[in-house]
Amino acid sequence: MDSSVVAAVAGLIGLLLGLSGLLVLRGTPRRRADASEIAEPGLTDGAADVLSVIGQAYVVVDGVDGVVRASPAAYAFGLVRGYVVVQEDLLRMIRTVRATGVTGECRLEIGPGGNQPGTTVLDMRVAILGDEYVLLLAEDQTEIVRAQSVRSDFVANVSHELKTPVGAIRLLSEAIDDAADDPEAIRHFTKSLHKESARLSALVQDIMELSRLQGTDVVAAGQPVDLDRVVGEAIDRNRLTAESREIKIVAGGRINAQAFGDVDLLTTALRNLIDNAIRYSPSGTRVGIGLRERDGMIQISVTDQGPGISEEEQERIFERFYRVDTARSRQTGGTGLGLSIVKHVMQQHGGEVTVWSREGHGSTFTLSIPVMEDMDFPETLAESSSAHDDARIGATLIPEPNGERA
Repeated sequence: MDSSVVAAVAGLIGLLLGLSGLLVLRGTPRRRADASEIAEPGLTDGAADVLSVIGQAYVVVDGVDGVVRASPAAYAFGLVRGYVVVQEDLLRMIRTVRATGVTGECRLEIGPGGNQPGTTVLDMRVAILGDEYVLLLAEDQTEIVRAQSVRSDFVANVSHELKTPVGAIRLLSEAIDDAADDPEAIRHFTKSLHKESARLSALVQDIMELSRLQGTDVVAAGQPVDLDRVVGEAIDRNRLTAESREIKIVAGGRINAQAFGDVDLLTTALRNLIDNAIRYSPSGTRVGIGLRERDGMIQISVTDQGPGISEEEQERIFERFYRVDTARSRQTGGTGLGLSIVKHVMQQHGGEVTVWSREGHGSTFTLSIPVMEDMDFPETLAESSSAHDDARIGATLIPEPNGERA
């Protein structure tokens, strides 16, 4: 064969081989991309849309426990960091559900645990999602668990507090029956019986007051309140108690403004503060009540000359049934609910109650209530409170910033 023909045939074969190799190289990346898409399918748009509207925190993990998608709440709860599920208990449940195909449920506590502040309680549900993924749903139960705990503690505390006077009344009634022939003993036991029954009545009244607080909507049922009249009413309700202990109630200051709220609740809160001041003040002293307006807030202070409260105790005195001095509270008939009621009333009125105290120098409790804007103060209301002017002498008795009282 002619050498030129052989060379032409060889060149043509080389050209064909080169073209085929080039085509193979160009097709390989596409096939690799197609294979990659098949090997690692993404979450479908429909599933993503459903997850976005379920209203719960969620996490979707793949076959190697990597996070494919997670809601912002899942990151906020601390379930996920980056693309990793950080809770070991959840990882174990994910692997169990993947292996068995059975939906799993558990309660997860994140943080200190128990009822301590900062603990997040989540009800978790883990289930298979399609052929590739596992879905985690988290429902926040923190507030529900906290409310249940508060309710249980309250019931336990009420039961304990009621048990003491009820038991005392039972024993005293038995003692009176046994001392039927001893008039002196009967008078002694009767006096104690009256004291315990009064204490029981006060405790029941405070419990009812707390219950009423929870069912009162101040925003819907409130009205303009003249706080001068509230002060006068609260003083009148405590006047007999103060006179029996030889304690003088001195009021000072007036305002030309009103607050919006429930007059009965505000009167109850102030009455509780005055009653507390009287109970803890020595005989022959005085309880001061001051009234003033500052920075859009009406401030009512109640100052006593009692033993004072330590800084450690001041953080807890507004807790239900908490007493600074248990023995003294039982002697004076305190229920441990008065300051808790005051705190709840202030919260419902958008205000607050604060305390200044120093051991050996007495205490001052201050109610701060927002002024009701754009309301003309009725002159008739101001005139109707003039009956209490004789008790309102001196300056307001609210601590100054340096801690001294006027």
